[in-house]
Amino acid sequence: MAKLITLFKLLPKKHQLLLSLLSLAILVLLFIPTDNAEASKQTPAHNAAVRYDVPLAFRTPAAPGEQLAPASGEPQESEQAAEAITETIVEQTSDALETEVDKQSNSMAELEHFEVKSGDTLAALFQRASLSAREVYDITQLPLAKKHLITILPGEEITIGKNSDGSLQLLQYRIDAVSTLTINHINDAYTEAVQTKDVESRQHFVSAEIHSNFWSAGVDAGLNPAQIMQLATIFGWDVDFALDIRKGDSFSLIYEQEFADGEFLRNGNILAAEFVNQGERYTAVRYTDGNYYSAEGRSMRKAFLRSPVDFKYVSSNFNPKRLHPVTGLVRPHRGVDYVAAIGTPIKAAGAGKVVEAGYNQYNGNYVFIRHNTTYTTKYLHLNKRTVNQGESVKQGQIIGTLGKTGRVTGAHLHYEFIVNGVHRNPRTVDLPKAESIAQQERPAFEQLSKSLMAAIDHQKQVHVAMQN
Repeated sequence: MAKLITLFKLLPKKHQLLLSLLSLAILVLLFIPTDNAEASKQTPAHNAAVRYDVPLAFRTPAAPGEQLAPASGEPQESEQAAEAITETIVEQTSDALETEVDKQSNSMAELEHFEVKSGDTLAALFQRASLSAREVYDITQLPLAKKHLITILPGEEITIGKNSDGSLQLLQYRIDAVSTLTINHINDAYTEAVQTKDVESRQHFVSAEIHSNFWSAGVDAGLNPAQIMQLATIFGWDVDFALDIRKGDSFSLIYEQEFADGEFLRNGNILAAEFVNQGERYTAVRYTDGNYYSAEGRSMRKAFLRSPVDFKYVSSNFNPKRLHPVTGLVRPHRGVDYVAAIGTPIKAAGAGKVVEAGYNQYNGNYVFIRHNTTYTTKYLHLNKRTVNQGESVKQGQIIGTLGKTGRVTGAHLHYEFIVNGVHRNPRTVDLPKAESIAQQERPAFEQLSKSLMAAIDHQKQVHVAMQN
């Protein structure tokens, strides 16, 4: 039955209409009362001896030269005749549909694969495939085709199948690793659909010890650059990855991998992780809200970033009695100097309001942000500013770029952290924590956390055993 439905859909509209009317007529025939039913008083009795002409649409097809047998007066024979008519029509319809599909299949040439080249449009690609401008127009009028094929990119592939006369029969375009757009041209009509593969998510475990630096350890463990940066971001509020990493530090994590039909697609989110830095163990678990919390439910995020720039090294630490490199006089150095390339983005360490933004001969381009009545941060020697006085900023928002404006000996960011009007060392000050997991979510989180951290502990034991 499913096969008949599929074949029926492939027929032209007029054929579908005729077949529907024929089926309706068959149903009417099947429900005509037999001779043993009680006749209506207003209806004349049926004369079995009289031969009636049966309309052609209701006759059982006969071979050329054969004559229809006289209708029998027996009810059982009438029912058998109706069943025979139905069976014959169904069989012949099925054969006709299958023949139509075979014609469509046999008329298609082998599939050709066309790679999108730089500067290609759909029209240019169709011209290369020897298809007409009319076919390009017809395709671009389809909703899904218009959405996905107007902006084809170099390196993508379009598969085309043509009829024996060279006209378009089939087009397939891989939207992504999971979805494929398929366009069929049958009986002067286009149909389009997006087929989507079922995606399966699996968990993958990785563990490594740091011997030289964190980045190399991540690469050796099989992590890609995006995963290494994500891991550093998760623990970035507790660990300074530029200055705090030591030989012997280690990390372990469980992350998602996505597969479609058994084929690897991509890496997903880090689900849980552990980082051991100088003997201190830090944990992180990803909850359903997309945020990371420690195994105990404390937010991994802090109210402030530990450092507001991705730097190469610290050229000058916080020092109340530092000898100034330009004047040669003893002057307190109330911040930390981070060295990086000119133009490196500077981020707001926390959410707040820009209370000052300007330029002078000592600070160069500078930005001061007040976060609340307790905390203020200052950013000096910027190459340029991207915020103005009075603006509100979010944590991590770009407020300018690193430079060497003002009284400096080289490009760097001078960063100050002020608590209740007193300068504190940005690298060692205790940063206030963000909110922990909501109380109503704690039972579900604790169950998830225990499960994932137990999995990490188990996998670590297996990993150690395999290495020994």
